[in-house]
Amino acid sequence: MRIVAADTGGALLDEEYNPIGLIATAAVLVEKPYRTATVSRVRYADPFNYDMSGRQAIRDEAVLAVELAREVKPDVVHLDSTIGGIEIRKLDEPTIEALSITDRGKEVWKDLAKDLQPLARKFWEETGIEIIAIGKSSVPVRIAEIYSGLYTAKWAIEYARKNGEAVVGLPRYMEVKILPGEIAGASLDPREGGLFGKIPADTEGIEWELYPNPLVRRFMVLEVWRKD
Repeated sequence: MRIVAADTGGALLDEEYNPIGLIATAAVLVEKPYRTATVSRVRYADPFNYDMSGRQAIRDEAVLAVELAREVKPDVVHLDSTIGGIEIRKLDEPTIEALSITDRGKEVWKDLAKDLQPLARKFWEETGIEIIAIGKSSVPVRIAEIYSGLYTAKWAIEYARKNGEAVVGLPRYMEVKILPGEIAGASLDPREGGLFGKIPADTEGIEWELYPNPLVRRFMVLEVWRKD
């Protein structure tokens, strides 16, 4: 099975390690043996002007996943939203009301469905490919999350080149290494079977340090600064 998945992750942090806004939405094509991505795409957000309600992330994920899926023609598309693996094209108001989620979550999805249901329906009519809201239980979604961390590190390098330094939070249970010409990352959860990723990047002229976020368990902080 060939699966396209998308997730948003990585955050610009303030001096007290609190998130200012999210940075990178990644879409990936994942194929057997399901440990890394065959193809990846990224869409960067402005972390200084970010809607942290979840609406922006899910919209960005759906749009980017469809863009990649049109190119690579997978069997199915997985989105990072845990609402029981429901097909997005079927998310009408009665279906949303029946979901076992909070009232606030229902309101968010009623708003999102106005854009995403027509997108998913049109995509399905044209390709026969379903877009499923499956969430973190999907291994390809987790791989997309790892890639969002890799692209967050790439964003941090470019930000540090312009501004001197950057402090970003990575997605849960992952590490990155900034190597000559590339950024490599991997899951820190031994139960996940060795999920990993890497992307090309211009890494010259920077220094970096990785350490645990002192306020939030399971999350690592990446500091990047420009060599003088």
